[in-house]
Amino acid sequence: MLFCMCNHLHFLPLEKHEEYRINLESSYRSMKSIPLNLVDKVWKERPPIPPDSLTRLPDRVIQRSWQMKVEHIRNQMRDNPYEPTALLLSALDETAWLFNLRGNDIPYNPFFYSYTLLTMDEIWLFVHIDRLTDELKVYLNSSCNGSLCVQLKSYDSVLDDVKNFVAQPGVKVWIGTEYTNYALYEIITPEDKLMTSSYSPVLTTKAVKDETEQQVLRDAHVRDAVAVIQLLMWLEKAVPEGKETELTAADYVNKCRSKQKDSRGQSFETISASGPNAALAHYSPTEDTTRKLTVDEMYLTDSGGQYLDGTTDITRTVHWGTPTAMQKEAFTRVLMGNIEISRTIFPSGTRGANMEMLGRRALWDAGLNYGHGTGHGIGNYFGVHEWPVGFQSNNIPFRAGMFTSIEPGYYKENDFGIRIEDVAVIVPVQTKYGHNYLTFETVSLVPYDRKLIDTSLLSSAQLQWLNKYYETIRRLMGAELDKQGLHEEKQWMLRNTEPFTEPGSSASVYSPSLTLIALVIALVHNIV
Repeated sequence: MLFCMCNHLHFLPLEKHEEYRINLESSYRSMKSIPLNLVDKVWKERPPIPPDSLTRLPDRVIQRSWQMKVEHIRNQMRDNPYEPTALLLSALDETAWLFNLRGNDIPYNPFFYSYTLLTMDEIWLFVHIDRLTDELKVYLNSSCNGSLCVQLKSYDSVLDDVKNFVAQPGVKVWIGTEYTNYALYEIITPEDKLMTSSYSPVLTTKAVKDETEQQVLRDAHVRDAVAVIQLLMWLEKAVPEGKETELTAADYVNKCRSKQKDSRGQSFETISASGPNAALAHYSPTEDTTRKLTVDEMYLTDSGGQYLDGTTDITRTVHWGTPTAMQKEAFTRVLMGNIEISRTIFPSGTRGANMEMLGRRALWDAGLNYGHGTGHGIGNYFGVHEWPVGFQSNNIPFRAGMFTSIEPGYYKENDFGIRIEDVAVIVPVQTKYGHNYLTFETVSLVPYDRKLIDTSLLSSAQLQWLNKYYETIRRLMGAELDKQGLHEEKQWMLRNTEPFTEPGSSASVYSPSLTLIALVIALVHNIV
């Protein structure tokens, strides 16, 4: 018997379509495309597309103009041995990145509905044209016909226009299969007119931030850390009074972020979870589910902001009372996983999947684990989960200039949850013999909960990394908190970034001067 599974192909990525097709074939079922969107037929009160005009990024946060980006992508097309004549962009962040434009069509993400077809001598932008101001049309050179002039086309005409383009002789269209929808793929025929790769050259180019993007993204994380420090300091004082909830905590950090320079809202729905709710890795509170915060339970806050110069994502787990021995050990082992990845030195081109287990090893030693990914890319006023960077098997190899989150965790069902998430930039590192080696530099700048750290479990190298990280927090956040006149927050930060000592030692493990003194004393002792 033959069954048919019908779908609207604009909503189905090519990779997902192939996965469904293969799974259905084994049971003699097939998929058939339909031209109509059945959801539109029944959704009579669908909200309209936001009427807001699109915006361009200010020059102070960009290094490459859209014209430079277009020529760079064209050069990749020229250098490709399969000789594509056109590149079709379907992912919303591809077009937004290419033209340095932003919108607000998707909650928490500054994207806008669009497609782009790029050839060696033409640029077609499929968009809701009425959302482009006259200033933006001038910015895009939309009134001319040269190779750096953007021809504006109706968003709804993309299928017809691409189909007509493909019908021309000598055409070969390059698509990224991870994000191209099946409706577009289906019309690029015959097969010799199609060239595929998992990701388009726009996505792989965007993954490596230029110098300006790296600096402004670092700057955004400094300001963002102010908001998180304000939250943690406030909760430390307010929770013992017994009036605060998961929702009020989420509202507080969102409000703190909104006061920071260049704030453009949240980068995702804030995760604010206490006790058993924190054991649900991606729980967000509602009026019906919110719990009162108490000093007897662990609390996990995972939140982020959108700023004109960057996107942030950070998770901290705290306890305002006395944690159990198991909670403290689990937290420390999660921290060890975060540190082990963060301090790793590796050859350029290493895949994240090949080092992901470093985030789990300390947990595995105790028979613990977590059921989510260990990290993802992050954008410059873009998506908080920016593909294709990260630690999964289908992510691209790490290169200098990429940003990724590092976020191991542990979740005990119906009891508590732990996650420690930082964003790090991949930077070159000097090694004794080899060249072209990299490491991670953490750009999230909020201290971890000291009472949850069992230093007896940490190696000397891990303690040294932690103390060096705290030195960085003190240096960067001290100056920023002074600049913003937040003296109480600065004192809180300084208390929570005091250097750790080796278990059984009264000397700081990181102090070069104390180390030198100890060596001199030892030498004198030996001489005597």
